[in-house]
Amino acid sequence: MNCPVHVTLRVRPDVPSLRGGALVHEWRRSLAEAKERGSFRVTHYSLQGDHAHMIVEAHGKEALARGMMSIGARLARAVNRVGRRSGPVLDGRYHHRSLRSPREVRRALAYVLLNARRHLAKSRGVSATAHLDGASSARWFDGWRPEVSSRLQNSGGAPEVARPRTWLLRIGWRRHGLVDPSEVPGERV
Repeated sequence: MNCPVHVTLRVRPDVPSLRGGALVHEWRRSLAEAKERGSFRVTHYSLQGDHAHMIVEAHGKEALARGMMSIGARLARAVNRVGRRSGPVLDGRYHHRSLRSPREVRRALAYVLLNARRHLAKSRGVSATAHLDGASSARWFDGWRPEVSSRLQNSGGAPEVARPRTWLLRIGWRRHGLVDPSEVPGERV
């Protein structure tokens, strides 16, 4: 498996929202320690109320399984630490989908980085103002349209995500256009 993978982790119904400020901060700190481990790396993510999306690179099924076990444990510990709770956090195993073409990768990037916008569009209609989701790695993404990139300020510090290494995730997806934060994932681009 030398292609990027879109992974979804769901949490149990009794777990508080993953989008709380303290939890997002704790997740970033924990992810920064584990973003790149040998043959596994997390390149993009977004936290939603009851699930997390990630785009990862792994050298094989075993590396993916071990990497996701580590990431799942880190998410569970972060939730339990911040929520001052104990017990299970994840609702079953992760779901994954290999991304094998530039178009699939481009769609997955927009889906993951703009997932909060997608949920808002489903529940309330699209908000008028496009913005980058603070509960995602959007501020570290270098594939925004130029007018967006020029408005981004350097967030300072080191990113909590790893730089992509696969051709599809570094270069290939760009064949289908840079990402605009006003997109609603799932719509045709």
